[in-house]
Amino acid sequence: MKLAIVGAGWAGMAAAVEAAGAGWHVTLFEATRTLGGRARALPAQRPDGVALTLDNGQHILIGAYAETLALMQRVGVSPGEALLCLPQALPYPDGSGLQTPNWAARWPAPLDAVAAIATARGWRWADRWALIRASLAWQRAGFACAPQLTVARLCAALPQRVMDELIEPLCVSALNLPAAQASAQVFLCVMRDALFGTGFGGWAASSLLLPRTDLSALLPNAAAQWLQTQHSGSTQLRLGTRVLGLQALAGGWQLHGSGWQERFDRVVWATAASPAAQAMRQAAHGTPTETPALAEALNRWADTTDALHFTAITTVYAWAPGVRLASPMLALRATPNAHAAPAQFVFDRGQLNPHDASAQGVLAFVISASEGERDELQARVLQQAAQQLGLHQLQPLQTVVDKRATFACTPGLQRPGQAIAPGLWAAGDYVDGPYPATLEAAVRSGLAAARAL
Repeated sequence: MKLAIVGAGWAGMAAAVEAAGAGWHVTLFEATRTLGGRARALPAQRPDGVALTLDNGQHILIGAYAETLALMQRVGVSPGEALLCLPQALPYPDGSGLQTPNWAARWPAPLDAVAAIATARGWRWADRWALIRASLAWQRAGFACAPQLTVARLCAALPQRVMDELIEPLCVSALNLPAAQASAQVFLCVMRDALFGTGFGGWAASSLLLPRTDLSALLPNAAAQWLQTQHSGSTQLRLGTRVLGLQALAGGWQLHGSGWQERFDRVVWATAASPAAQAMRQAAHGTPTETPALAEALNRWADTTDALHFTAITTVYAWAPGVRLASPMLALRATPNAHAAPAQFVFDRGQLNPHDASAQGVLAFVISASEGERDELQARVLQQAAQQLGLHQLQPLQTVVDKRATFACTPGLQRPGQAIAPGLWAAGDYVDGPYPATLEAAVRSGLAAARAL
């Protein structure tokens, strides 16, 4: 049985590994020459001429991302070597904020989270108890709430300091929306797994896992190597090959591109949402008149996908010789004028890659739910670094603006299903599921599509 997978991002690579392991003959199409989709390596150069590798956006994982971590291990990547594990923490440059004490780092959930809350620097006891009570109430309710509830309404009784230093940063980093706009139900799913879930390989579910290498090497490249080594006779990886359309055939689908066409028994479409919707509309247009139900299914799926709204993430990379933060990751404070301090987090890539000389002095500032133009955001971040970190000598390396980084995870949102039509599935972080647009959501969707075959 021949399977085509269109798109070699994290969802497509997950589907390819799972399907190949189940005995399918897999052909993986990728329009670009780089694996990873929206989480991939990006070549760059420091102002002093040293070449280095960045990412098209700074990502983190958590210990609860069991499917992603298991897949990494399956294709030969050691999570313990490829990821820096930090206890749950949102420290600020002045030392305040939520931080799990070292003596509680290996406590089972939710005791590690309780310890972090109980020892949060700068918090009053009233702040701590309010958050603990709220967390236990969410657990008693089965981490479920009314579908139309926002995170802000869910957390309306929490003190302002807890909202400012924990809920808002968590919400904007996980859902890429401020609490006033974000889905409380999806937020609760993340909190359930992070605070009360089971971690992978001895890690706490709430552990922060920071990549020590570029994102293409973290999983996609290793998955491709595994496919070529373990299933070379039944797997083809066609980089630089754009699929221009698909057409339904009896018992399968035909894909075509520039000067080629090929028939497959099944298809997993694993591109971003917009090109996926466009491809389904084109397929519906070419459907024979005697199969109106198929055209209707394709158009209905495309309509649901096109109804999604998207939000941007900006990553500003900057560098200066000898720069080193107090921690590999720091939270940055919002200001009354949010535009003046747009970045919520900063990462020290030199600490993440201590053996990579080119990464030393390189910082990655992340602006979730970003608004504005590239040059303006870059200038504001450099000013923010000077004000909050005392770093006045930073030079910009590269600023990556992904205007469609994640779908807007709003209350009651209807997401497209994975089953599009007979023999045709969708995979991607935007398809229906409990998680927001994360690496774990992408991997889960790819595995689920392959298992549905």
